[in-house]
Parts: sequence; structure tokens; C-alpha cells
Amino acid sequence: MSEAAPAAVVPRRRHREINPLDYLRRPWMQISLFLTFVFLYFPIVTLVAFSFNDSRRNITWRGFTLKYYERALENVSLHDAFVNSMIVGFTSTLVSTVFGAMLGLALYRYRFPGKGPYEGMAHLPIVIPEICMGVAMLAFFAAVDIPLSLFTITVSHIAFSIPFVAVVIRARMSGFDMALEEASRDLGANGWQTFWNVTVPYMKPGLVAGGLLAMTLSLDDFVITFFTSGPGTLTFPVQVYSMVRFGATPEVNAASTLLIAVTVILTIVAVRWQRPGKEAATLG
Repeated sequence: MSEAAPAAVVPRRRHREINPLDYLRRPWMQISLFLTFVFLYFPIVTLVAFSFNDSRRNITWRGFTLKYYERALENVSLHDAFVNSMIVGFTSTLVSTVFGAMLGLALYRYRFPGKGPYEGMAHLPIVIPEICMGVAMLAFFAAVDIPLSLFTITVSHIAFSIPFVAVVIRARMSGFDMALEEASRDLGANGWQTFWNVTVPYMKPGLVAGGLLAMTLSLDDFVITFFTSGPGTLTFPVQVYSMVRFGATPEVNAASTLLIAVTVILTIVAVRWQRPGKEAATLG
């Protein structure tokens, strides 16, 4: 008997690997990137450019000058407002990062009755309008008879920053392998040692991102701060708003440019501080 003929081998289609740089060479992608850049950064570039404009009306370019930066730095009210913003920002960032990390970790790890409604209530400050949040915080402080001050501003910033940090931490922990904690305990580490040596290093990028987000939200907030600030406790955005009501002068642009510079520096520092952890995770 003759042997059966071998089955025909169907060649497997090889998928061509797509280089991401190929998309950048396409005209529609270049136009899209250009329009996105203009939409996002042109107002900021205009603000920075006109902060050097030697014109009080700030409409047409009259020449280059640094005198409005000198005025902004010598403005006592702007200086006090900037210091208040830094105090509130750093305090609220530290506290909200700690509590937000605890909340995000608890929502990721534990299952308990009523978790769905509790999670929705925990994230409520993210979705409700800021005007409602500001009125609610003002009503709360009035009900418990707490005078408006930097303390009330800081508490309000912590309240609306915690959910943002929790969302970032929970997203970071979604890829966490629980076998790492089990291996740590099998090697003799207790729960606290496992948390500090295994869980926290994995959470580090999320902690940096959440803290940076909380800091940015605090420095940028106007509506809630406007409702919860008392006499002599104005923050930088509120002070700038009071100056803009009389016209957008180069002094306001210079003060805003300084705040942008501070935010960019904080971002660079946070990214550089986050990089060693990312390299260690890659090596691991």
C-alpha cells in the first residue's frame, strides 16, 4: 500500500511590524499634532511672551522689559499669596497622598459589603462641580463654627485631592502580582516589612504621580479656595483674579509665568525622583 501524501503546509502570514515613527511621517498626523500643540501651548506661550511686554495695556508689543517681573517680586500682596499657596499646596499634597494611597490600596485589595456605594461616594468630589464643593465646604465650616483661614483652605484641598490620588494608586495597583507579597512572607517577613519593602516600592510611581496631581490641583484651585478663604488668607490664584478684574497687565502675566516655572520645576524634580524606581522595576 502506498503511504498517504503529507498534508499541505499552509504558510503562516507574517504580520508586518509597524514602526510608530511611520505615523509621524503621515501628513494627517503631523497636522493633528501641530493643531494640538497650538491649542494647548499657544496661550501659555503668549502669556509668557507678553510678560516681557513694555506696555501697560498689554495689547500690542512695545518692546522687551523685565520691570514687571521686578514689580511682581516686590508686590507684597503677591508675595504673601504665593507663600500661602505653597503652604497649602505642600501640606495638602502630603496629607492627601498618604490618605489617598490608603484609600486606593483598600479599594483595590479588600472586598466588603457596600463597597460599590462606598467607592462611588469616595469619588464624588471628582465628578461634582467645584462650585457645589465650595458651597458645601463653606456650609460645613459654618456649621461646626470654624473660622475661615489657611486651615479651612488646606482641609478643603485635602478633601478634593484624596479621590484623585486614590484613582491613580488603584490604577497602579491593578498590575500588582500578589505572589510577590506571598513570597516575601514565605521568606520570613511580617506584614509591615512586606508592605514597606514590596508594596510601597511598587506604588512609588503612583505615589509620585498622585502627589504631583494633588499639588497641581491645589496650586491651580480658585473656586473652592474663594469660598473657604478668610481675610488676609488669599492664595495666589485668588490674588491674581483680584488683579485681573482691573485688567490683564504684564505684572499679572509675570506673576503667572513665575507660577508656571515653579510647577515645571516641581514636575521635573518629581520625574527625576521617580526614575530610579522605574529602572529598578525594569531590571527586576
